[in-house]
This record gives sequence, structure tokens and C-alpha cells, in this order.
Amino acid sequence: MSTTLSPTPRTRVTRGKNRAVPDRERLHTFLGEALVAHLGVTVGSGEDAHPVVLPTAYGFDLDGPDAGGSLYLHGSVAAGWLGRALEREVCVTITELDGLVAARSGFHHSMNYRSAVVIGRPRLVEDPDERERALALVVDQMIPGRWATLRPATRKEMAATAVVALPLAEASMKARAEGPVDDPEDIDAGTWAGVIPIHRVAGAPITADDAKTAPVPPDVVRRAAQLGAR
Repeated sequence: MSTTLSPTPRTRVTRGKNRAVPDRERLHTFLGEALVAHLGVTVGSGEDAHPVVLPTAYGFDLDGPDAGGSLYLHGSVAAGWLGRALEREVCVTITELDGLVAARSGFHHSMNYRSAVVIGRPRLVEDPDERERALALVVDQMIPGRWATLRPATRKEMAATAVVALPLAEASMKARAEGPVDDPEDIDAGTWAGVIPIHRVAGAPITADDAKTAPVPPDVVRRAAQLGAR
């Protein structure tokens, strides 16, 4: 797989081309930093067919068996979206908001962000080893190293959980990280403009009421510190 992002007509950036990120490695870095994906899928059939967009945790494996690597999503085997997602192509978006850009006109107000779009035909992960690895990646995306500290998943839990994999081959990424871009006459007027930076900040871990005697594990302490750093 090339290190250059080469979007297809479906993922090619057509508006704000200067925001397009051409480097696949930057996409990979971004996937490692973000936490929430949104899955867009069409459910129902005929006149009842309608789009649904669902927020979900995710994990990814650049060495996974799918083209370009594997993006993993999980859900209940009873979820209505699951069957429909496997019948057609879906769209997954991942976004991190980095700032609110206050310009001198409403037209030029914007946001600083990083955002990825992945389109493809998902597959149901049926191999037991890959399923367990995928679930570990989803958990570790939230708290790195967490899966290894947990008890093994039970057969009942595994039977109730579905995992789908989406190829990372057909993807694009956009990013904005700058101040306002105003018209010269608005700048000359002397009105204030600027950016309100937005940082994802974590607080100290809060121990569950029924775990008061257990110390906060190192992986949780590390993750809270990492997310709390600016």
C-alpha cells in the first residue's frame, strides 16, 4: 500500500482541497489519536429505507487482512444495523475538533479540525483469533494495554458480540489548523478575530463505588495523564 493517500471519486476532496491530507501516515497517526467513529448505514428496505449514523468505539490494525489495513467496529449481534451494513457499503467518519475560528464575518467563521472518511464494504469477522484481537484493539484504543489486564472474555460475551472489519484502502483525510481567513476590507476595519483552542482534557480517574479497595491500575493512570496533558 502506497504511503500516499489516493482517494477514489467517492472520497476525493472536492471542497477545500487545500485542507486535504495526502500522507497516509498522517491518517494512521490520526486514527491512533481519536476515540469515536460514526458509522453511516442505510437500514430498512423499500420506502422504509433510511440512513442512520451511529457513534461507536473502534480499533484498527494496519497489518490486518483487509486492503490498506482493517478498521474494526463492534456491536451486539442483535443490532438492527449489523445485517444491513453487511449487505452494502458503509461510510465511517472520525473527527477531532481542535478549535473554533472566529472571523470578522459570519461567512468566514470556521473550525480547526482533523477528520477522516472511510468508505467500503464491511465484512463480518468470524475467525475466533481475529475477533479477539479486534476486540482487544477496540478496548486498547480507549486505554492502551487495558485488554491484557482483564479476565478473558466468556463464551457468552463473545457470542453476543459482533465485530465487523472495514478496509482502510478507500479513505481520505482533511485538516485545518490556522487562524481566520478574512477579506482585506474586513481586516482593515480593525475588528477582532482569532481562535478559541479546544483540547480534549481528562480528569483524575474516579473509582467505582464497589471498587474502593482496589488501587487505580497503572494503565488507567497513564491514560488519564496522557489525555490530561496539553
